[in-house]
Amino acid sequence: MESQAGSNGDGSCIIEAAMEEGSMESYRYYLSRRTLLEMLTDRGYDVPPAEFSRSLSDFRAVFGPNPEPSRLRVFFPLITSPSKKILVIYCGTDKIRKATICGILLQINKDGLHRLILVLQSKMNSHARKVLDEYPIKAEIFHITELLMNITKHVLMPKHEILSAQEKRKLVNKYKLEDKQGNDAIARYYGLEKGQVVKITYKGGIFDSFVNYRCVS
Repeated sequence: MESQAGSNGDGSCIIEAAMEEGSMESYRYYLSRRTLLEMLTDRGYDVPPAEFSRSLSDFRAVFGPNPEPSRLRVFFPLITSPSKKILVIYCGTDKIRKATICGILLQINKDGLHRLILVLQSKMNSHARKVLDEYPIKAEIFHITELLMNITKHVLMPKHEILSAQEKRKLVNKYKLEDKQGNDAIARYYGLEKGQVVKITYKGGIFDSFVNYRCVS
C-alpha cells in the first residue's frame, strides 16, 4: 500500500488500495482502533505490544472485511493501578437513543471499571446523553471520524505530559498556571479532568525548546 501512495497527491490511491481487499468500513475501523490503542497507551493503560504490529490485512483476517462493531471492544487495566480498567465499546450505525444506551450499559460488568469510552458512528440524542451523564462511571464519547488520525502525532503538535499530584504541588507553589479548557481535542485525547496539570514542550522556532504549564479548568 505504501508503494502506491502519493500518485495522485490526494491520498486517493491509499483508499483504493485499502478497498481492494475489504470494505472502506473496515479501513475506518482499523484506523480508529489503532488511534484508540495509542491513546490508551498514552493514558497509561497496559496495551499489549502485539496490538500495534497488526497490519490492515491482519485486522481483516481477525475481524473480517465487514467487522461487527461489538467485536472491536477493548478492555485494559492501568499499569500503575491494575484494578482500575477502561472499556471501549463501538456502537453501530443507527442513531443512539435512550434505549440503545440503556441496553449497552446493562451488559457492562462494572467490577473494576473506572472509565468507559463509546465510539459513535451516528448522532446521540439528548435523552441518551442524559442517561450516560448519570452513569456512575466516567463515560467519554468519541465519534469515529475523530479517531481516524492521532492528533498528537502531527509534526506541529507540542509534547504533552501529565504531571503527578506531587509534581503539581511543587509547580503550583512556584508559578501561576494558565488555565486549559477540559473539552479541547488534546484534553479529550488524554482524558484530562479538572485540576490536572499538563507540561507542554514546544520545539523549533525562535527557541530550541520552550516549556509551558497549563491547569485543566
